[in-house]
Amino acid sequence: MLKIKEPSVAGTFYTNDAEALKIQIETFAKENKNKYEYKTRAVIVPHAGLIYSGRLAYEGINQLNKKIKNIFIFAPAHRVAFEGVALSSFDKWRTPLGEIEVNQEVNKELTEKYSNVVFNDNAISPEHSIEIQVPIIQSLFNDVKITPILIGKSDFKIVLDILSEFYNDKQNGFIISSDLSHFLTDENAKKLDNQTALMIETGNMSGFSYEQACGALGIAGLVEFANKNNYSLIRIDMTNSSSSTKDKSSVVGYGSWFLYEGDKNEFIKKYYSNFVINIVKNVLKTSFTNDKIVIDYPQIFDEFGACFVTLEKSGRLRGCIGSIVAYQPLINDLINHAKDAAFNDPRFSKVTENELDDIKVSISLLTEPRKMDFEDEEDLLNKMVPNVDGIIIKDGSYQAVYLPVVWEQLPDKREFLGSLKVKAGLSPDYFSKTFEAYRFESIYIKEE
Repeated sequence: MLKIKEPSVAGTFYTNDAEALKIQIETFAKENKNKYEYKTRAVIVPHAGLIYSGRLAYEGINQLNKKIKNIFIFAPAHRVAFEGVALSSFDKWRTPLGEIEVNQEVNKELTEKYSNVVFNDNAISPEHSIEIQVPIIQSLFNDVKITPILIGKSDFKIVLDILSEFYNDKQNGFIISSDLSHFLTDENAKKLDNQTALMIETGNMSGFSYEQACGALGIAGLVEFANKNNYSLIRIDMTNSSSSTKDKSSVVGYGSWFLYEGDKNEFIKKYYSNFVINIVKNVLKTSFTNDKIVIDYPQIFDEFGACFVTLEKSGRLRGCIGSIVAYQPLINDLINHAKDAAFNDPRFSKVTENELDDIKVSISLLTEPRKMDFEDEEDLLNKMVPNVDGIIIKDGSYQAVYLPVVWEQLPDKREFLGSLKVKAGLSPDYFSKTFEAYRFESIYIKEE
């Protein structure tokens, strides 16, 4: 006889009326404005009541590849305190939308591989942070099993280990269930949630805490998995409970991200090259018409990013300004540097309106600079990689940068470095013990 778990939070975290639940989820689908083409196998989604965070949860889970046959749901324990990690012994879970099978074959593997992963229905059955995801899964997948995993007092490495063990099977998908900040004012919540987003999106989780996300262990595990594989986490959306309740005095933060198997800047080039070019072109155009710039853009452009905007006329440079280090949302970096390249590059006169039709635009999206270790100038030259490395040099108040594209004009390493020194105000043969160099890479988007 099958062992079936009845719903625990239907009627509280979501409606127990099947038709009303279907209509609510259909509304999330209609309101979905974040329609990334890319399909992933791992997402971070919130787990509050559906009326508060259901849209973000839907948009995240909808980003999963529909060919997935098994979905791991990692969620934090709120109701029962316990050590380790809990699994469900039930054969199926029931919601108002029907029954979904628990993957007991995977559960068996988990208990055999990890000593701290055990069956614990007392902890997992009443937990809302897993169950709230199930109706959305049922609405989006026709033939899928779930592997609910509740995390108690443990370490993020268990999440990392399970991801590393099971990710290679393309039939597996992964949901990290977590809300963000809790019970701060709207203003303070946004500050903390933006800090959390920056940590997730840059992969730098130093100092990450439960105050930022109740599912901190699951998030940290996925971020570390992304770091180890040179993957990226792409923002789907962020909001908080005040968008539903209109009460800004005490809110809960929500965010949704998906895993991209590659570099974020590569993702932007692949899916949004024309969009990026058009942003710069429109900024230049509206600078003369005084029209307000209104841009509808995907949330990835709210992630911090550094770029250079380059303008060319008749094949010759007409302006180029940018940021070496990301310090603001990429959308702002693009807009600001489009204006600066046209009107504030000290090497050129301001671009005029009658030049616009003759100007071609290119954008370089930069990775974070990494300091280079070298013993002397010859060692530095040996470590420079032509056509790949952008190089920043520093010595005291002297500083200059060349983008990787400069290798096209200066293919010789020594000539490249010497010219960069001159740009910084130094002599070509200058070197000292305090001389510093940093390397970065860039993704190049060019108007055809």
